[in-house]
Amino acid sequence: MSSQIRQQEIDLQGWTILKQVMTSEECDKIKSMYNQSGLFRSRIQMNRHGFGSGEYQYFQYPLPKTIQKLRENFYHSLLPLANCWRNIWEQPLFPKEYAQFLSLCSETKQSRPTPLILKYKAGDYNRLHQDLYGEWVFPLQAAILLSEPHKDFCGGEFVLTEQKPRSQSSVSVVPLSKGDAVVFTVNQRPVKSQRGYFRVKMRHGVSQVRHGERYTLGLIMHDSS
Repeated sequence: MSSQIRQQEIDLQGWTILKQVMTSEECDKIKSMYNQSGLFRSRIQMNRHGFGSGEYQYFQYPLPKTIQKLRENFYHSLLPLANCWRNIWEQPLFPKEYAQFLSLCSETKQSRPTPLILKYKAGDYNRLHQDLYGEWVFPLQAAILLSEPHKDFCGGEFVLTEQKPRSQSSVSVVPLSKGDAVVFTVNQRPVKSQRGYFRVKMRHGVSQVRHGERYTLGLIMHDSS
């Protein structure tokens, strides 16, 4: 996976697409997990919290092997760029071993797993937000589209906004097919200027689904408090 991730593209624009991370059959298998209540620790109705409309479920530990492997692979593939950013901010580096990173999360009472499946039906959407769950934040995350646009659903585009200091926000609409992943900035990334580095804040969301159902697998590296 590391050879597929375009680190420079993430550095420049804050996100990149990985084509066909999963096959259609693998997507369907993960999508079918949504109705297996024993796999999840909680279900969130988004409209109850002002997050938008739709619902999602957080997996519980132990994670299904497929989800665990994907999460570990993304961590190791994104670690060089994440630590490059930590160097720029003069912060301690993330550990090489993912288990050690999760131990650091646990020490700050971030011990609940954050991988999740999101389900949207017609009329649902996700407001712009950031997935911050505690003191430890790995700066990059991934979302894998489990449904086929224009077949399973219409609308429901993945949207990213970028906020540079003293500038209006810019918007990117990320074109995804079933099995594609978008890797993107969780909170903020460093951007170089003539005076050094400044912080660019990013948020993400999903536009309104017009027809059908849209499922997404979300892979956040840090755990939740």
